Amino acid sequence: MSEIFLEELPGVGPATAEKLKEAGFNTIEAVAVASPAELANTAEIGESTASKIINAARQSADIGGFETGEMVLERRKLVGKLLTGCVEFDEMMGGGIESQAITEMYGEFGSGKTQIAHQLAVNVQLPKEQGGLGGSVIMIDTENTFRPERIKQMVEGLSERKGVDYDYEEFLKNIHVARAYNSNHQILLVDSASELANELKDTDKPVRLLIVDSLTAHFRAEYVGRGTLADRQQKLNKHLHGIQRFGDLYNAVVIVTNQVMSKPDAFFGDPTKPIGGHIVGHTSTFRLYLRKSKGDKRIIRLVDSPNLPDGEAIISVTTGGLVDQ
Repeated sequence: MSEIFLEELPGVGPATAEKLKEAGFNTIEAVAVASPAELANTAEIGESTASKIINAARQSADIGGFETGEMVLERRKLVGKLLTGCVEFDEMMGGGIESQAITEMYGEFGSGKTQIAHQLAVNVQLPKEQGGLGGSVIMIDTENTFRPERIKQMVEGLSERKGVDYDYEEFLKNIHVARAYNSNHQILLVDSASELANELKDTDKPVRLLIVDSLTAHFRAEYVGRGTLADRQQKLNKHLHGIQRFGDLYNAVVIVTNQVMSKPDAFFGDPTKPIGGHIVGHTSTFRLYLRKSKGDKRIIRLVDSPNLPDGEAIISVTTGGLVDQ
C-alpha cells in the first residue's frame, strides 16, 4: 500500500495540511484517531469538515471499523514483548512487558520505579532474540530523575551477564530525553514524541519505548484542593489517551510511573494508594505496585491486567541493573 499524504485527503489544502503538521498531526493515522473538536480547533475549520477529514483518513488508514475476533488475534501477533531480564518478573507479565499497552508502576519513593525504567531503556535496544525490541527510547522526565551514569552502569552489568562487550555510548545515543517543566509542557511533549517517532520510523532504531517518569508529579503539584479535581482529571485523561495513541501508532511499550498517597484512615490492608484516581486506573492496561524489601530487594505486584492473574515477583536492584533475587 503506497503512503498517502495529508494533502490528498478531501478538504485538506496545503494551508490546512501545514496547520495540522504544526500541531503534530503528521500522518494519516494521527488524523484518523483524532476527535473532530480537536482537529477543528487545530486547523481552524468547522467541526463538520473536520469529521469528513477524519472519516476519509480512517478509510485510507484502515482504522476504526469493526473487525472479527480472528482479525484482532492476528493483529495481536504484532505485539512485542520486552524482557526485564528477571525471570520471575517476566513470567508474571506473561513473557515480558507488552507493546501497545500502558504499564503503570506505582510505589513509594525509592521503591525502584525509575530503576526499572532505566533498565528497560537499555533492554529495548537489544535485538528481539535477546529479549529487546531493537528500538530506541523516548523519555519524558518530570522530576529530573534520568541519570546517564546509571545507564552506563546497567550496560556494563548487561555486558557482564551476557558476555558481550556493549558500548554504553551507543545505548545513550538511542535514548531521547525531554525534561517537562509543568503539566502543559508534559502534554505537549507527547506530540513532540510523535514527531520524533515519525522521523525514526524507517531507521534501524525506530522508537519502541515511551517512558513518562512521573506521570502525576506536575498534576499533583499544580492542582491543589478538591475544587481543582475535575480539571485535573480531565487534563490527565487527555494526556493518557495521547500516550495510549502513541503506543498504538508506533507499536511501542509505554511505561508510566506514578506516585502514591497515604491513607491514614485505612485500618486494613496497605495504607498507600496511587495518585490519579479512576482515570489512571482505568486507562492503564497493566498496573504494578512496587515496594521495598530488605536490602536491595524489591517486591513487584501485578495488581491489574486484562488477561493475566495477579501475582508477585521479587527482584534485586544492583549496581549492574535489575537481577533475579
